Amino acid sequence: MELSLPAAPGVHLKITDWREDAGDYATSSLPKSLLLVLDGLELAEEAVGFGFPVIKCGLQAIFPGELVLSSEERGTTREITARFRLNREEKIARPGTRTVENRWLYAMKNLMAATIRRLPPARGVLTAASSLLRKLFAWETTYTETGFSTWVTVITTIEEGTGKASVVVDASGLPAGVTEVVVMNEQGAHFFDRYGDSSGTRLAGEVIGCWDEVTAEEAWFESHAQRIAFRLKQVRGARLFSGRELVGDRLAWAGFGYTFPPSIQRLCYELKIERLT
Repeated sequence: MELSLPAAPGVHLKITDWREDAGDYATSSLPKSLLLVLDGLELAEEAVGFGFPVIKCGLQAIFPGELVLSSEERGTTREITARFRLNREEKIARPGTRTVENRWLYAMKNLMAATIRRLPPARGVLTAASSLLRKLFAWETTYTETGFSTWVTVITTIEEGTGKASVVVDASGLPAGVTEVVVMNEQGAHFFDRYGDSSGTRLAGEVIGCWDEVTAEEAWFESHAQRIAFRLKQVRGARLFSGRELVGDRLAWAGFGYTFPPSIQRLCYELKIERLT
């Protein structure tokens, strides 16, 4: 199934329940959430879309491997129900071979990722080191099935033409061992190159961090070239983070993530998409 929803003049949100697998980015093998399409041009790149759930069990992140879609139309209102089966984890592999299984390698990988996020000055050096190691050993990112499986449901309601979408994330019934729920809202980094928030912060390009907590009441990413923006507000019980990564042909995402403990069970927020003058 493929759905295309008119969100604003010239702007559609697209979602499909099939995977590309052979796309340009590793995330092409994952079922993505709502992707922005502007005048026929898809703006997603590596990004996983609006309302994409990830769960964490300690340091281990579990991603969706399956998506079941349904929709309901009431006049100019469309409601999309996306049931994500979370059963995949990120691994390192060599082309044509099985995944690399080395717990020390993944411990170092997780440590480098955490350091990049917590210490912005180290970002350039560690990103370059990671890219060099990938090139030397012909490593690439892949997503493989785990022995773990659970479901998260995301219900998005869009009033046609307003640019506003109400999102409800139902994370009830998660099994023991889940320590955090993350809901990503992101699009392509080549397109969305500017960050702003209601505190007056304005950032552009590489100055934007890769995972910084947002303390302002509202924040947004905008595309200088395409003249479009998307924005989110703080939600009680959750923390809001912003980030942008653009690394060669491997990473190209910009956007936000809400994080909350599994005890919250249900997160509601509003996404706003707007054309810029």
